[in-house]
Amino acid sequence: MIKGVIFDVDGTIVDSVDLHAQAWQEAFKKFGREVPFEKVRHQIGKGGDQLMPVFFSKEELERFGKEMEEYRGEIYKRDHLSRVTGFPKVRELFERIRRDDKRIALASSAKKDELEVYKEIARISDLIEAETSADDAEKSKPHPDIFEAALKRLGGIAPEKIMVIGDTPYDAEAAGKARLRTVGVLCGGFSEEELRATGCIAIYKDPADLLALYDDSPLVD
Repeated sequence: MIKGVIFDVDGTIVDSVDLHAQAWQEAFKKFGREVPFEKVRHQIGKGGDQLMPVFFSKEELERFGKEMEEYRGEIYKRDHLSRVTGFPKVRELFERIRRDDKRIALASSAKKDELEVYKEIARISDLIEAETSADDAEKSKPHPDIFEAALKRLGGIAPEKIMVIGDTPYDAEAAGKARLRTVGVLCGGFSEEELRATGCIAIYKDPADLLALYDDSPLVD
C-alpha cells in the first residue's frame, strides 16, 4: 500500500517550464551562446549544475559558470517568477491524497526561496509534510540526491511504499536511482514516450486528470 507521495514542482504542479527556459536562454546569450529555445526547454527539470554542461565546456564553466547561473537566477526572479501559475486541481489532488492518510513531500530542483513562492501559488503549504530543494542536494536531477533527501525526511517509509509524481524524464531517472517508482504527467511538455522510456509506470495529462482517475491510479496501489 502506498503511504507517501513525493511531487516534483516545476512543470508538475506549477506552469513554469517555458519561463525557466526563457531565463536560461537569455543568460546563455549574455555569455556568448545562442541556443534555440526548444533545446534549452528540453533540459528543464535539471538543476543548473547538470544543465549548463550540456551547452558549455568545463573550461568555460570554470571561468564564468557561477556568474552565469547567478545571472539566470536574477533574470528569472525579476522577469518571470511573477508570471508562474498553478495547474488546475493541484490543491484538490493533495487533499484527496491526504484523505487517504498518505504523507506528501516536495522534491524540487528549484532554489528554496522559489519553492516558497510555488507553494503559495499552488495553495499547498498546509498540505505537505516535507520538502527538499536544490539547497538540499549536492547534485540535481537526474541524480537521485533530491529524492533521497525527501525520502529521508518522510522517515520510516520504505521506498516501495512511495510514489513519485513528475513531468520529466529526469524525475523518473532520478527516482529510479533512489528505488522509487514514478507516475508521469504531460503538462511539463515531455512526451509520453520519453516518460515511459525512463521508467514512468503510468501517465496522466496533468494533476486534474490524475485526480479524476485517482481511484484507478497507482496511488491506490
